[in-house]
Amino acid sequence: EYAKYNRAIMMGLFQEVVRKEFRKAKVTFDPVISCHHNYVAEERYEGMDLLVTRKGAIRAGSGDFGIIPGSMGTGSYIVKGLGNEKSFNSASHGAGRRMSRNAAKKRFSTKDLEEQTRGVECRKDSGVVDEIPGAYKPIEKVIDQQRDLVKVVAKLKQVICVKG
Repeated sequence: EYAKYNRAIMMGLFQEVVRKEFRKAKVTFDPVISCHHNYVAEERYEGMDLLVTRKGAIRAGSGDFGIIPGSMGTGSYIVKGLGNEKSFNSASHGAGRRMSRNAAKKRFSTKDLEEQTRGVECRKDSGVVDEIPGAYKPIEKVIDQQRDLVKVVAKLKQVICVKG
């Protein structure tokens, strides 16, 4: 509940700033998608009450909206759950790593980070090299592998990434 409240406060502050800065445009917002990915929920499957742990996963029940992010330099997806009970109404939370943080720090430099995040406003220092796009799986492939779990509603182009 604390995390949900925190996200609501941050989104409200963000919306307020956008409305003030773009007053003439009379900006409106669609309903907020609040999508957490590390939690336990009480749910019922095959007649049994279960505790479903979603670690790095989102709820993808029928009609549930979610966000599946790529990396610092790639797009993200807004999805709608299909309610696949074989997956306990779940889908991945993101692209997922293809290498550990330590391996990424050893393999990539800040120059690599600058190249892989060109066109995205974000930190490009040694403190976030472990988050370099090359350390993650291709988000398009990850989405394609979940077509039985979610329907893509929109693809978002990364322009700003706030990390760390």
